[in-house]
Amino acid sequence: MKVTILGCGTSSGVPRIGNDWGACDPTEPRNARRRVSILVNTASTTILVDTSPDLRAQLLDARVGQIDAVIWTHDHADHVHGLDDLRQLFHNAGAPIAGYARPATIAVLRGRFAYVFEGADGYPATATLAELPDAIRIGDIDVRVVDQPHGSITSAGLRFEAEGKTAAYATDFHAMTDAMRTLYSGLGLWVVDALRRRPHPTHPHLGEVLGWAAELAPKRTLLTHMDNSMDYKSLLAELPAGVQPAYDNQAILL
Repeated sequence: MKVTILGCGTSSGVPRIGNDWGACDPTEPRNARRRVSILVNTASTTILVDTSPDLRAQLLDARVGQIDAVIWTHDHADHVHGLDDLRQLFHNAGAPIAGYARPATIAVLRGRFAYVFEGADGYPATATLAELPDAIRIGDIDVRVVDQPHGSITSAGLRFEAEGKTAAYATDFHAMTDAMRTLYSGLGLWVVDALRRRPHPTHPHLGEVLGWAAELAPKRTLLTHMDNSMDYKSLLAELPAGVQPAYDNQAILL
């Protein structure tokens, strides 16, 4: 099983519009961050998590033209507004792309992107949308799901298992629940939101994430959803063994 980091930046990306790199060194390529998304794949199955506004460029860089399914973690713009780029995946596959989300996210996506799921003006639907249950098998990948508190809504935390390997994706949450602790125990890889060093009301900050990583003890932890205060080499110098900042186009073979 392989996990590919399509993007590891926050909603504004790095740099922010205006060429604002913040504390990030602009000469370090790994500081250039698109909006968050990952691919999880085996030899026979490819799952996309979220459709960021940078999706076209992300899939071109990853050399991916076909997927088996997309899972949306929640309805915020930086996670869904590249949804129109599923149209080319639809053309490549010759069939609508299978999409999954929790019920509250489905309601928003259907209202915002009805033409994608229902078709319009003679154009066919390019994706389907089904409820994401607590456990589902997509191809040869088993997916387990937990609801994570994220401000006034919840996001879907995801655990993937295939070929005896385990990885989990925990982005856009602000507290660690017991159900999350259970899902994120015994992992080979944990990709987790670490927005910045200072506290934030709807995202975890670095200190919290390091505490959870020590508690849950995954074999490897990668930080994602980072803003422009999180310089790649500065983080490398301060993080404990087994914890690293992610970077765009990073591929992790488990």
